[in-house]
Amino acid sequence: MSQTYGQDPAQVAVERDVTDRVVASFAGAASPRYREVMTSLVEHLHAFVRDVRLTEEEWTTAVEFLRGCGDTTTGTRQEFILLSDVLGVSMQTIAVNNPVGAEVPGDLTPTEATVFGPFFVDGTTEVPSGGDVTFGAKGTPCLVEGRVTDTFGRPVPGARLEVWEADEDGFYDVQLDGFDGPGSMAGRGHLFSTDDGSYAFWSVLPASYGIPDDGPVGDLLAAAGRSNYRPAHIHFMVTAPGMRRLVTHVFVAGDEHLATDAVFGVKDSLVLDFTEQPPGEAHGRHVDSPWVRTRFDIVLAPTTSGGDT
Repeated sequence: MSQTYGQDPAQVAVERDVTDRVVASFAGAASPRYREVMTSLVEHLHAFVRDVRLTEEEWTTAVEFLRGCGDTTTGTRQEFILLSDVLGVSMQTIAVNNPVGAEVPGDLTPTEATVFGPFFVDGTTEVPSGGDVTFGAKGTPCLVEGRVTDTFGRPVPGARLEVWEADEDGFYDVQLDGFDGPGSMAGRGHLFSTDDGSYAFWSVLPASYGIPDDGPVGDLLAAAGRSNYRPAHIHFMVTAPGMRRLVTHVFVAGDEHLATDAVFGVKDSLVLDFTEQPPGEAHGRHVDSPWVRTRFDIVLAPTTSGGDT
């Protein structure tokens, strides 16, 4: 790498000695995996410092940036996840744990995963299949329906689907004044697939939005001249016994931000048509205004296929 090019051999030796001593300090770690990860982390961090010839002022700025991420993080906002997302680390981790061409039994390809995002909240309300997770979130009524199967096409009954999304103004419930936990959750909930694997829920048509830019991550994006927008999407986290956990989104086809997603989370297989429907009866309810619907069939991989369990 360029960090040693043109340097005095004595200086190269001094810098290498620092790295070697830090690496050696992990030799006694009880866990081989811990030792492997920390040794690699030290090697790469030190190589970065040497490569860019990091100044002490820049190092101080980096430490202050990380401190700011900690100060910005709350019980409902995770600035470090946001940082991981905008640097592509989240998607790279997903790529590593979901290798292309991995051997999975059956004829169907597992649904692709994408980023978790910073606004997941535990303790959501359960709704029946066909129920409504809107709970006051603003927007055009939206029906999402589909089926959960394994890679052989067999239904997965009792799969738990956690869903959450922003309202028509691009805000999650946790970003709104007055949010104080379960009683004020909106645009989120959970349900279970039925005996034939099917599921359905009502919410609102998702909207594109800017990720929070009032913290350190926003400063990073501004310095890079990057957009902070995410295309419209609905989050899913799907779990079932014997199946790998799936964290994914569905995206609205035609959204102007699909090609410039701030967190690099868009995958073509997750872009769906949300088609407008006239007022009338639909899935157990009467809708007196135009509404939209989409279908998202979910294929879960068995835990034996590797990756996140």
